[in-house]
Amino acid sequence: MGASQESNPFFTFKAPKPVGKYPHAKQVGNLLFLSGLGPRDPQTSEVPGLEKGENGDVVSYDIEKQCHAVFDNVRSVLEDSGSRWENLVDVTVFLTDIHNDFETFNKIYEECFWSVQPCRTTVEVNRLPTPIAIELKCIATVDE
Repeated sequence: MGASQESNPFFTFKAPKPVGKYPHAKQVGNLLFLSGLGPRDPQTSEVPGLEKGENGDVVSYDIEKQCHAVFDNVRSVLEDSGSRWENLVDVTVFLTDIHNDFETFNKIYEECFWSVQPCRTTVEVNRLPTPIAIELKCIATVDE
C-alpha cells in the first residue's frame, strides 16, 4: 500500500457557511473535493428566488436563480482554493423536483458548462437540509 496523502481542509467567506461541521473543500494530492453547495447567498444566507408563506413553508422558488447562484458559489470555492471552473472533472447534482426543474436546470447547465464538460450525475432527493431546490457536489483538479 502507498503512503497516505495529506489532505487540507479549505474554508472561504465567498461561499455560504456550511450547515454543519465540514469544510467547503478538501484537497488530496491534486484533487479538490467540494462539499455539497447550494444557492444560498454567502453574506445573508438568503435563497435567491425563494418565497415562504406565513408559516415558513416554501410557497414558490425560482430554479433558474438558484442554478445561477449555486454555480457562482461553486466557482467561488474553486477559485479561492486554488482551482478554477475549467478544472471541474465530476459534478453530482441534487434536485428536489426533477420532474419540473430538470429541463430548466439542464438548459442553464449546458450554457455554463459547455466548454468544461465534466462528468455529471443528476438525482432527485426528497429534500435538502435548507429550503433549496438544488445542491452540487464537485470534484476538480488543482494546478500545481
